[in-house]
Amino acid sequence: MKRLFLTLINHPALTSRLVLLSALLGLLPLLAAAQGTATLRGTVADSLSGQPVAGVSVGLQGQSGGTATDALGQFRLGGIAAGSYQVRVGALGYRAQTLPLTLGAGESRSLTVVVAATTLSLAEVTVSQPRDPNQSLAAISHIDQVLRPLNSAQDLLRLVPGLFIAQHAGGGKAEQIFLRGFDCDHGTDFAVSIDGLPVNMVSHAHGQGYADFHFVIPETVEQLKVYKGPYTARFGDFATAGAGEFITKTQLEHSQVKLEVGQFDTRRALVMLDLLGPGHHLLSKRPESAYVAAEYYFTNSYFDAKQHFKRFNGLAKYTGQLSDKTSLTLLGSHFNSNWDASGQIPERGVENGTISRFGSIDPSEGGRTDRTNASIVLTTALPHDAVLRQQAYYSNYHFNLFSDFTFFLNHPDPLVGDEINQTETGRNIYGYTGTYDRDDQLGAHTLHSTLGVGTRIDDAGLALRHAVRRQITDTITTGRLFEQNINAYLDETLPLTDRLTVNAAVRLDVFTFDFRGLLANEDAGALEPLRGRLARARVSPKLNLYYQLTPTVQLFARSGFGFHSNDARGVIRGTNDNVLPRALGYEVGSTFKPVPHLVVNAALWSLHLQDELVYVGDDGNVENTGPTQRYGVDVALRYQLSRRLFLDTDLNYNHGRQLDAPAEASYIPLAPTFTTIGGLTYKAPRGLSGSLRYRHIDSRPANDDGSIRARGYFLADAVVSCTRARFQVGATAENLFNVAWNQAQFATQSRLPGEPAAGVDELHFTPGTPFYLKLNASVFF
Repeated sequence: MKRLFLTLINHPALTSRLVLLSALLGLLPLLAAAQGTATLRGTVADSLSGQPVAGVSVGLQGQSGGTATDALGQFRLGGIAAGSYQVRVGALGYRAQTLPLTLGAGESRSLTVVVAATTLSLAEVTVSQPRDPNQSLAAISHIDQVLRPLNSAQDLLRLVPGLFIAQHAGGGKAEQIFLRGFDCDHGTDFAVSIDGLPVNMVSHAHGQGYADFHFVIPETVEQLKVYKGPYTARFGDFATAGAGEFITKTQLEHSQVKLEVGQFDTRRALVMLDLLGPGHHLLSKRPESAYVAAEYYFTNSYFDAKQHFKRFNGLAKYTGQLSDKTSLTLLGSHFNSNWDASGQIPERGVENGTISRFGSIDPSEGGRTDRTNASIVLTTALPHDAVLRQQAYYSNYHFNLFSDFTFFLNHPDPLVGDEINQTETGRNIYGYTGTYDRDDQLGAHTLHSTLGVGTRIDDAGLALRHAVRRQITDTITTGRLFEQNINAYLDETLPLTDRLTVNAAVRLDVFTFDFRGLLANEDAGALEPLRGRLARARVSPKLNLYYQLTPTVQLFARSGFGFHSNDARGVIRGTNDNVLPRALGYEVGSTFKPVPHLVVNAALWSLHLQDELVYVGDDGNVENTGPTQRYGVDVALRYQLSRRLFLDTDLNYNHGRQLDAPAEASYIPLAPTFTTIGGLTYKAPRGLSGSLRYRHIDSRPANDDGSIRARGYFLADAVVSCTRARFQVGATAENLFNVAWNQAQFATQSRLPGEPAAGVDELHFTPGTPFYLKLNASVFF
């Protein structure tokens, strides 16, 4: 498949014809089905809220194919021969229904279906995704959402199969992300969004693609969509290793007050209020819902120096039907956080007794950040079974971080040191996305077309400075960022037969990088202008095939190009013209059910990155490791042992190398080679529930030649809860066996007082959580 795909994309004439053909198919008028066939249209709504339900599978019993509801809960089945049928309606988490229906020749029938939530049963899981075939992990993700306990925003990221995270600032910074052999740093190669709002920050003060997810309240998240690899046209920048779309709840089942207390002076309070009441839709002419949620969190953490970590989150969301064909969603949120940090410490500092394992070389590290978001989404049903979704969003963001990685390497004076300050003064993000979805009947098959357009503008003040105990001493670089992305894509999905489906797409991204500022010239001892403007474009084709071998076995072969952008300061300053390095990915695999209560997803994948050019915000320089190649195997299993007992495990093997480096120095630093996550869960709708979980990552090279290695670990956690109609109590125990493990780890050259001027190059780490017990209690009303 790789050879076929490369042949196609290396012949411009053939490629242009394929793209033109795809575009023409997408714009075809609605074709008449075979004479005398019938059409079934309908809407699926939630029995509790009355809100439309997207992604519900709808088909005819005993016949292949089918469809799924769109964003307005609507569906259409065309080309149906006259006769009597059983219409099957089902979605994970909802009670499946079978409805009798008789259709006459040429008849067009409308159907309204109300679905009710029910307990999870893996026997009801289907392995086909007719509406969004590229979301091959849909079933796995939904199962995890129901079963896995959520205690923090970090736990939300861990819902992505195979994804590992590491924290190295006491919970204040974005997590370091590892996925498919990538050390994604804070998000360089993994795109994250929440309700359509992009989380990743371009040209961020601390690192490219910085994805701080702490502004999300975990109890408000209802759904996660996972896309591994660069195979989906909806995602552009940063979606090389994959992308995760998080969606908050449309309505609350009940209002809730929750209190948590734990070791290390940890406490958390959560309030979620349903503003309209569960039965409001029965009294109003059109269904609508609204709720607010707020959380406050404080901890001193487990370090020797108290971390004084404080965080506040607030969210308000409204969803309503303006008419039978139009829905409106309004969302607003605010987040702020401040903390002290112990930072990364050198192994020799612990071994020689300078500090304890939970100590700090520079206890003045820490920072503060905040983010305010506003979003409006208008979804409209148009003629010819089309849906138009439009979203406008705005974010205001501040960031101020003090860090010290090298201690006294650059400034040997023990009264000065190497502390740096990274700031963002009032970043404003303005964005718009619009998608036009349409189904066209091509004989007996339905062509699903999506045309998307969007733009995003980032306007921010950035600075990197030296500091001494949080007092600014001089400037390394400072200036004003303007960066814009304009994008468009066309995505076509067509069942060629009852079993074989092709998905072809092409995406265009145009970037404008503009920076106006100053850069320190160390030789001249002065600040010099760093100014420039550059525009670049990237075309990313995709080609994916899906084959429904049996009702319980789906095979897939996917391929596509992706990219990640680089920091505007590095783009303006650097001599490398490759500012949007291309990624080429391809994979083959299957989602299947060997027995009714076992769901398996397996993929053999490979990904080539044209140039790992990265701007390092910690010292204002550009690092270029050249082209890389990664390949691996992902396996995810979900098994229902009994009505209430579930077993899950993810197994991920990854192999990666730098292609232009000598063999003995070609390791990709910190790239994981083997990871596994899993657990055993007892889940009951009322009464006692519990989960015993593990996570393991193996040791791996921390530098190019493998002379320094990041240390692997195996951890076990436990969660137990008792739920009644009006309350819930529970407990969480992290690191049950009190393992001494390293969370974030880096090969860093640093100097401690009394050491030679050249310093020492060795492993630096942030210690992981020791045994940690936390209790919680909730009241529902």
